Amino acid sequence: MIRLGVLASGGGTNLQAILDGCATGRIDAEVALVLCNVPGAGALERAARAAVPHLVLPSKGVADREAYDRQVVERLQEARVDLVCLAGYMRLVTPAFLRAYGPTPATRGCPRVINVHPALLPAFPGLHAQRQALGAGVKVAGCTVHFVDEGTDTGPIIAQAAVPVLGDDTEATLAARILVQEHRLYTQAIDWFARRRLSLEDRTVRLDEARWPAAALLSPEPP
Repeated sequence: MIRLGVLASGGGTNLQAILDGCATGRIDAEVALVLCNVPGAGALERAARAAVPHLVLPSKGVADREAYDRQVVERLQEARVDLVCLAGYMRLVTPAFLRAYGPTPATRGCPRVINVHPALLPAFPGLHAQRQALGAGVKVAGCTVHFVDEGTDTGPIIAQAAVPVLGDDTEATLAARILVQEHRLYTQAIDWFARRRLSLEDRTVRLDEARWPAAALLSPEPP
């Protein structure tokens, strides 16, 4: 069982999915630390209710991003975190952060920082992904779980799930439909990492002993 560090900035619904997944055994891991950069964020309340260690490192007004990230890394390392999960974390992590949680022999080439993004990358990276999707007139949207690199949502893709874009969709309705899939897909990908089923070759993430084809992840539930 590995130890997770979850970084969050907001309400923490993806954090809640991770906490629930760990509690029910769907993720072979435990949340060792929740760290939030926004005082009063809902994610802190969720961590407190789950009796999970949590702390706030305010980032507002911080100019030295590397120095801030060194503090974050220090707290994560104190908690003996194996995998860092970004869950609505509204900061770009620095190269120093990524070096601290880079691949190890045990992770089979996989970095140790993971994120979920509400779009089918490489389409619509960055902020307001649902607004971008609606503005482009796409008929299918979705979410992507990926390893984190120095770019903005450019890391190697682990898994994706798609949802239809309906004619009367707003940002809010589309975001809600995507969020359901985020919760499912993120917990699944974290469990794959925890069970050492993922490997990375160049920019291709491979899943060992897959019980269903990757395309099945596009359906609401796996077979």
